[in-house]
Amino acid sequence: MTNREILLRKISTYAFAIHELRLFLDTHPKDEATIAKIRDCEEKLLPLKEEYEKRFGPLMKNNDNSKKWTWVNDPWPWEGE
Repeated sequence: MTNREILLRKISTYAFAIHELRLFLDTHPKDEATIAKIRDCEEKLLPLKEEYEKRFGPLMKNNDNSKKWTWVNDPWPWEGE
């Protein structure tokens, strides 16, 4: 696995956990332990996202029209690093 793939896997793991915990809050809205777990995951996720974007570019499409379509200049997934 490349460093990029490892970082993406960590990001997706925390994002999935946050999503699932939020779904749990739909039926247990006052569960303080779950709310604390969400905050903990969010605190761990933020620096991972920042590191990824610093090293490899944005995780999501930016709506900044001044950079319209520049993503096509980046390497495609099958082109490697």
